Amino acid sequence: MASHRKPRSRIPGPLTGHSRRTAVGFTTAALASVTLLSQTANAAPGAPEPASRSIEKVKERVDTLYHQAETATQRYNAAKERTDQQRAKVDKLLDSVAQRTEKLNEARRTLGTYAAAQYRDGGMARSAATLLFADSPQDVFDQSHLMDRLTGRQKQAVDDFQAQRAKAAEERGRAAESLASLTASQKQLKTQKKTVQTKLTEARQLLANLTAKEKARLAALEKKKAEEARRKAAALAEKQRQEAAARKKRQEQGQEQQQNGSDSSGSTAPSAPSNGSKAAQAIAFAKAQLGKPYVWGATGPSSFDCSGLTQAAWKSAGISLPRTTWDQVKAGTRVSTSELQPGDLVFFYDDISHVGLYIGDGMMIHAPKPGDVVKKAPITEMPIYGSVRPA
Repeated sequence: MASHRKPRSRIPGPLTGHSRRTAVGFTTAALASVTLLSQTANAAPGAPEPASRSIEKVKERVDTLYHQAETATQRYNAAKERTDQQRAKVDKLLDSVAQRTEKLNEARRTLGTYAAAQYRDGGMARSAATLLFADSPQDVFDQSHLMDRLTGRQKQAVDDFQAQRAKAAEERGRAAESLASLTASQKQLKTQKKTVQTKLTEARQLLANLTAKEKARLAALEKKKAEEARRKAAALAEKQRQEAAARKKRQEQGQEQQQNGSDSSGSTAPSAPSNGSKAAQAIAFAKAQLGKPYVWGATGPSSFDCSGLTQAAWKSAGISLPRTTWDQVKAGTRVSTSELQPGDLVFFYDDISHVGLYIGDGMMIHAPKPGDVVKKAPITEMPIYGSVRPA
């Protein structure tokens, strides 16, 4: 979640095979070193804090850092979207101002031509000369009629000039307002960028101070957490299968009753259209991105953030989704966790700062966080906010 794409944040040490599967443990171990060192230095002799408790505090702090960074990433994505839209609006207004200015100059040139002609001809003296040197009354009438027409054209030139000047001033005013709005959006963009970078820098610095022993302890803790998430996902998948079977049975019973009731007319109720093919396309796209790095603010094709991945996946199926998790959660039909189907979007945390693409059996494909890659994971590894079916 392009010209604003940010460089990848890398975690020191190899990140392949088993290390990727324990990426959260590896990254959350980041803060262990500094916390443990400071606690060790300040602890009273003979009363050391248990290592397991310290590691849990480290994990909590790192998780908090990455959560805050992801929330800031969504704000960055929103600010970038506003900036891009405002820039396009400003460009359009500036083009319009340029065109209006050309029309104003043209009106000014026309008015100048009439003014110069009137100056050369002596203005009202022309009417007296016409009367004095006319050969006949008809000649006076003809020349006066011509002068009336010229006066009408002059008036039209003046009116046109004034109208073009007013419109040009109005459009310049709108352009100035849009430019001010663009400047504000750019300032917000810069602020959110700095926030993300600050959080990630803190995490990287803490990771760099971890010892091998601390990494191993935290990795074990994360492995335990991942196993628990997988057990919960399996239980959820089984519950979903049972509820789906019950719904199917009820549906079949209802169709049977409807069929019996419609035998006399020979008609049957039409089946509801299925959007399974679009969901399958979105999932196929997401699977093709497995292993690509998470980069905050990225929308592909070589890297993604969480909402960038879901947006791109559904775009491949012909469905346009908004850029941020906060807008994506409003796009589509809300569904309960028990009713999840492959292709649905699952949102996490109370602030809706993360999203994944559900693929069935309690699993999703998502772009987790800096230093990690697009991968499959249980939807139970984070607190679920809600789910949406885009199509």
